[in-house]
Amino acid sequence: MAVGVFDSGLGGLTVLDAVARRLPDVPFVYFADSRNAPYGVREADDIHTLTVAATERLFAAGCDLVILACNTASAAALRRMQETWVPRDKRVLGVFVPLIEALTERQWGDNSPPREVAVKHVALFATPATVRSRAFQRELAFRAIGVDVEAQACGGLVDAIEEGDMILAEALVRSHVDALKRKMPQPQAAILGCTHYPLMQEVFQDALGPDVSVYSQADLVAESLADYLSRHPGMLGQGRESGFLTTGNPLKVSQHATRFLRRRIDFAAA
Repeated sequence: MAVGVFDSGLGGLTVLDAVARRLPDVPFVYFADSRNAPYGVREADDIHTLTVAATERLFAAGCDLVILACNTASAAALRRMQETWVPRDKRVLGVFVPLIEALTERQWGDNSPPREVAVKHVALFATPATVRSRAFQRELAFRAIGVDVEAQACGGLVDAIEEGDMILAEALVRSHVDALKRKMPQPQAAILGCTHYPLMQEVFQDALGPDVSVYSQADLVAESLADYLSRHPGMLGQGRESGFLTTGNPLKVSQHATRFLRRRIDFAAA
């Protein structure tokens, strides 16, 4: 009954923590493609190939349902995977869905025409690959009209967070927020479109100001997954044990993950 959680690095651990708290009886297998991280600077075809390989590994671990806890993979690869590759008895879901649901206040299955929503000016902070894909804007346009989205590619931020250099990470956040505000001086809402960014949420909020609603993904994904599994209990796979897998050096990745979550995490070689 294991569920797979995939990220190119360690950012998806923020999602894993939230879904594990929400669903304590479900084993989760986490896969970090640390050898090829970060994905945010790669081209779409490369991201697709790597994401398919990681998802296949999680299927092999007994996970019939895989969460792409990586915005870059969700933006650049998910739709193509769902349309051309995912087997009929498996499911691969991304992390944009709960954000769109929260922002537009409508359920994902609601296929009624796009309508106006309360929030008109949205700032999106994401990796360069996610920004290039325009996946967030595309999915939002299916559900809402009259929403202006200004995207800011946050180069260097994932690397700083993964290395534990929080002084540099804070400086980068403030620099990227300043750059965004030059293009959109008064956003109403801000989307943290990378699963690493919740670790810097307080800095984002401080830099943006108290009047901006900041949306991050971990808790939204957890609630969405709980709802999905209540409606599709058959998607729990045959796996019985939780675990952490990486394509990188397990010792090094374990050390970084332990520092990242401030609790001991032990990765094994994928």
